[in-house]
Amino acid sequence: MNLQTLPGLFISHGSPMLALDPEQVGPALQRLSLNLPQPQAIIIMSAHWESEALEVSTAVRPETWHDFRGFPQELYEIRYPAAGHPELAEEILHLLAEAHIPAHANSTRPRDHGVWMPLLHMYPEANIPVVEISLPMNMSAEQIYQIGQVLAPLREKQILLIGSGSITHNLRELSWNGDNSNVPTWASTFRNYVVSKLTHSDYGAVLDWQQIPFVQKNHPTLEHFAPLFFAMGTGTRFSVVHSSFSMGALGMDLYRFD
Repeated sequence: MNLQTLPGLFISHGSPMLALDPEQVGPALQRLSLNLPQPQAIIIMSAHWESEALEVSTAVRPETWHDFRGFPQELYEIRYPAAGHPELAEEILHLLAEAHIPAHANSTRPRDHGVWMPLLHMYPEANIPVVEISLPMNMSAEQIYQIGQVLAPLREKQILLIGSGSITHNLRELSWNGDNSNVPTWASTFRNYVVSKLTHSDYGAVLDWQQIPFVQKNHPTLEHFAPLFFAMGTGTRFSVVHSSFSMGALGMDLYRFD
């Protein structure tokens, strides 16, 4: 593996307020980017682009989409004007076709906050092209993992692959007053189980997500957990970059796959 090969990442992007209040994870994302070679481009699967079939953004310069309500006006004024990369999008579509994974081009989709919010901390100058791919919710965990495997060789071209979701994500159980001190046992147990299995290279136990303790409590719907399957496919050596909880039960972990 050459020195310029980039890892795959799983990023817990948390609440939209992360853009204004970085807590612990914002500086961790910044440090992570400083410790990596400068990417030629970024490919990111976000929890906030759910689709039937897999889609790939071919837009030249997607709009910044504020896909949330009820937050401070300052948040809606943020823009992340990084260019798209239609040529890379076409390469992605070609790789997927070769692997017999159906995928479609989408030239109109704006960028959701699962993309621009973490990148705001990692690459604030927005000077690296970004291609977003959708989260195909009709695919199994193994199929989403396979998408990561198919795109993993792009890491050797200095392309950063990211799954953007959250290691835990039950908004009804959060302490919206900002109390981070009391992490519920069901959240820490779930997080620790996943990390233990990944640390011991037991990816199968994570892909068999229905058997993970407290999975329904942590993920009433699966869209914030599923980008981890994509990230897992990008590399076989797992490490924890950062671990913390926000608002009690919202896991803010960052994982690296080499």
